[in-house]
Amino acid sequence: MGRITRKGHKKEAKAFKKRNQVLWGYFFTFPFIAAFFLFFFVPIISTFIYGFYEYYTVGLLEIEPSFIGLKNYSSLIDGNFLKCALNTIFLWIGYFIPQMVVSVFLAAWLTDAKMLLKGRELVKVVIYMPGMIMASAWAVLTFTLFSNSGAVNQFLMGLKITESPIEFFSSVTGTRFLICMLMFLMNLGNTTLMLVTSIAALPKSRIESALLDGCGYIGSYFHVVLPSIRPVLVYILITSIITGLQMFDIPQVITKGNGNPNRTSMTLIMYLNRYITSNNYGMAAALSVCIFLISSILCFLVYNLTKGENPYSVSKRKGSVYDE
Repeated sequence: MGRITRKGHKKEAKAFKKRNQVLWGYFFTFPFIAAFFLFFFVPIISTFIYGFYEYYTVGLLEIEPSFIGLKNYSSLIDGNFLKCALNTIFLWIGYFIPQMVVSVFLAAWLTDAKMLLKGRELVKVVIYMPGMIMASAWAVLTFTLFSNSGAVNQFLMGLKITESPIEFFSSVTGTRFLICMLMFLMNLGNTTLMLVTSIAALPKSRIESALLDGCGYIGSYFHVVLPSIRPVLVYILITSIITGLQMFDIPQVITKGNGNPNRTSMTLIMYLNRYITSNNYGMAAALSVCIFLISSILCFLVYNLTKGENPYSVSKRKGSVYDE
């Protein structure tokens, strides 16, 4: 009977300890849950609700919220919403594709053990530094350099390449190019370092086996290394989509908030900012919901199209030459 009693006490003690751990877990997570509920969840639900209401202020006059159904959403479709959405997607593609191409080749260069590249850490720092500078500072600097009286035009006219200043901000191509260039520079470092870290964590035997099988360095990189870090590539793609849909600082400063020429550089967040500054909260809420749905649908599609069994997973390919 004594042994049974001792076992019972041990079980009760373990159960009590487990309950205490659970309670302490709830205690430490409660501040985050409360803050998330008050400052994130409630505003999100309020935004969804106000999207169905007419609610705005004119000076000191406040128009009380009145239910109008889907009128705000129909007004968005009839307005410049589709044009701004296409502008945003075009600008995102314009910087994301070059960013990924350059990042992939930089990652291969920085992780190649045969090259014995000196100063790799310095190269990483230099690549990452543009992302540490505020986007608005980059935009102001670019606007100053490429203006009609800026340093770039003065340099070109000094070399007799052009007789008159090039109006970069008056052409659709010039404005979009400068926006994409800045977004490319700001995001290149983070993407490259993520790829470098992921490749460095791969088992060296996997790459060596591919080389011994005659795959070649380039072939092993594109057929073994990149497929092995597919989750990281998917993560980069999804976060880039969200960043692209939230593009605001650079085009806002460069185009002075107008999205010129002819609103070809106005993004969705710039369009949303117009409704917020004009105190049209109902339309701003409806547009916010649309941006949320677009980003959710795109991320869902990307995740489902790219998910699947990793052919180079150790757990799935036991005994393969690419395993450790």
